[in-house]
Amino acid sequence: MSKSYTYYPGCTSRSSSMHLEKSLRAIAPKLGMELNEIEDWNCCGTSVGHIAEGRLPNAALSARNLALAKDRGEDDVVTACAACFIHTHDANEQIREDEGFKADLNEALAEAGQAYDGSLLVRHVCEVMVKDVGVDAIKAQVTNPLTGLKVAGWTGCQTVRPFAATERGGMFDDFDDPKFMRDFIEACGAEAVEFANNTSCCGGSVAVISPQKSLQLMKTILDEAKEREADCVATPCPLCQQNLEMYQDLINKEFGTDFQIPVVFYSQLMAVAFGLNPLTDAALNQQMIPATKLVEMGTK
Repeated sequence: MSKSYTYYPGCTSRSSSMHLEKSLRAIAPKLGMELNEIEDWNCCGTSVGHIAEGRLPNAALSARNLALAKDRGEDDVVTACAACFIHTHDANEQIREDEGFKADLNEALAEAGQAYDGSLLVRHVCEVMVKDVGVDAIKAQVTNPLTGLKVAGWTGCQTVRPFAATERGGMFDDFDDPKFMRDFIEACGAEAVEFANNTSCCGGSVAVISPQKSLQLMKTILDEAKEREADCVATPCPLCQQNLEMYQDLINKEFGTDFQIPVVFYSQLMAVAFGLNPLTDAALNQQMIPATKLVEMGTK
C-alpha cells in the first residue's frame, strides 16, 4: 500500500546530485512512496541564510515552496537534501511560532497571490524510510543482496541535527550517533564497517568557496574509510557526496595520498540491492570515481 508525499527536489537534484534523484525515484515505488513533485518550485534559500539580514528572504523562498505544496493538499513535504530539509523545516517552524514573522512573510507571498500558515509537516526522506516504510520493508525488497561489499556509512553533520528536529519532523535518530545509515546498508546485505566519522563535517559550502580550508576535514573521513578497507562511502547528503568525491584528486596532491574511494548515495545501494539496473536506475554511471564493484554486483 503506497502513501503519497509532496516532494521538494531542491536545486542539486537538477545538477550535481542527479544520481540521488534518479535512484530515489527508482526505489520509491518499491517502498510504497508516491513522490508528487511541487510544481514550479524554487531554491530553498540555503545560501541566503548565511548572509546578514538574510532571515526574511531565506524563509520567504522556502515559504513560497510550502505555499505551493499546500495547494496540493495536506500531504507531508519531504526532501532528500539535508540543507533543503534544515532550511525548509526551520522556515516552517518560524512561521508557526512567530506571528509577526508569519505576517511579514505572508505580505511578501501576497505579491505572488500566495499565503501560508505553517500547517504542513516538513520531513527528510530518510525519516520517511525509517518511520513510515521501516527497515524490514526495505530488506523485503532486496533480491540482489550486496554480500561482500564493505560500506562506510557517513551521515554527515546536517541530516540529523538537534536544532532541525522537532516532533513535526527531524526526530528519527540519535543526534550524536545515528544508526539509520548502518541499518540501510545492512538491509541491502552489505557490511557496514565501523565508522567513527559518521557525523563528521566535510566543510559544507566552505569547501565549494575555499576548498583548501576543508581538505583536512575531508581527508580525515577518507583516511578512516581507507583504514576500514571500505569499498565505498555511502551518504544521504548531496553536498557531502559531491565534496568527498570531487576533491579526492586535490587531497591526493596536497597530502601525497592515493585515494580513489567511490562515494555513493544510500538510494544507489538500495537500487542495486533491489535488482534494478545499476546504470539506468541506480545512476552509477554518473559517479566521478567509478563504483566498479557495486556496478559489477548489479550486472552479475
